[in-house]
Formats: sequence, C-alpha cells, structure tokens
Amino acid sequence: MSRYRPPQKPGSKYITPDGYKILNDELNYLFNKKRPKVTQALSEAAAEGDRSENAEYIYRKKELREIDSRIRFLRKRLDGMRVIDQRPTDQSKIYFGAWVKIEDDDENHFTYRIVGPDETDAKKGFISMDAPMAKALMKQSVDSEISVTIQNKVMDYAVVKIWYE
Repeated sequence: MSRYRPPQKPGSKYITPDGYKILNDELNYLFNKKRPKVTQALSEAAAEGDRSENAEYIYRKKELREIDSRIRFLRKRLDGMRVIDQRPTDQSKIYFGAWVKIEDDDENHFTYRIVGPDETDAKKGFISMDAPMAKALMKQSVDSEISVTIQNKVMDYAVVKIWYE
C-alpha cells in the first residue's frame, strides 16, 4: 500500500476576528514562550555528552521540529487570511459568520455558526464554510428547505432562525 495522498484543496481564506486572534495568539505563544524554553532544554541536553543515546536530546529535537512546523504553518496560513468583521447588509440570509438554527424532519433542532475552516469546532457548533451543510445553508433564508447528503444518506432540514452577533 502506498503512502501517497493527493494534495488537498486548501480551505477558504476567510476567518472571524475571534478566530484570527486565537491563531495569532497561538503563534505568539509558540514563538515567544514555548520555543525559547525548548531550545534552552535542547542545549542543556546537548551539553550532557553523547547525543546518540541521549533520550532527552532526541525528545527535545523532535519537539522543536514540531513547534517549528506549526509556526511555519500558522505564519503561512495567517499571511493570506481575510478577516471578515462586518455583518452583511442583508441579514435575512445566511452568509459567513451567521448563526443558524435548523430543524430536521423529527423536529430536532441544531444550532450552527458558519466560520472559516481554521475555526471549526463541533462542540461549539462551528462548522466550516467548506462543509456540505454550510454550503447548502449559504444564501438561504428563514423557512427555506435544504437537503444535505451525509454518509450517503439524504437529510432534509428547515431553516428556523438566522442571526449575527
């Protein structure tokens, strides 16, 4: 079996101000706080002698690579981001940043917020604008009916409420 995976389409470059702040704070923490501590621990481990059998040195080297990888990713990702901080003029329709309450055929209610792919959080109800549910909801209004295919099953929903914070 091959390890090759075709390149994935990059996610949308839109983000809410809160999402941008979270990613930027993570970048600052990694670069200004965590990386210097790991670098210091690495140099102390390197001073202990033979590096080939030094578990602390090997561990810190791996940890530093992971931190540097995440820093590169965050810098590259944040560089092209477009922060959407204005509400749409037509707030009766669903656009980026909207909170949406939907109802299925069994009268179960679900609340979602449409956000950028870097902010997705199922526990908070944040869904990526690239997700099938969000794509189906975009530009819909209250009382609209939508159908979404989830795991080869078609689900029908009705839009109950739309609001923006």
